[in-house]
Amino acid sequence: MSSLMSYMPVVWIVWACIGLCLMILLLYRSNLTRYEEDQIFLDDAADHQKKQQEEILVKVNKIQPFISVVTGATWALTVAIIGVYVWDAVAHLM
Repeated sequence: MSSLMSYMPVVWIVWACIGLCLMILLLYRSNLTRYEEDQIFLDDAADHQKKQQEEILVKVNKIQPFISVVTGATWALTVAIIGVYVWDAVAHLM
C-alpha cells in the first residue's frame, strides 16, 4: 500500500492538469455563449445575425464532447483519489 501512496503526488498533479483543462474549456464555452440569444426573431434583413448565432452554436456543439470527457475524467480521478485515501485509512486502522 505504501508504494501506491508514493504515487499520489503524481496523481494529484494529473488531477490538477485535467481540472485546469476543464476550467479552460468551460471558460471558452462561456465566452462563446456570452452573445448567444435564447430566442431571437429575425426578418430577412437581419440574416447576418442569424448566421452569427448558428456559428456560435456550431462552435459550442464542437467542444461539448470534450467537456463531457474531461468532466468524466475529473470525476473518475476524484473518486479514485478519495478511494485510495479511504483504503489507506482503513488499512492503518486495522
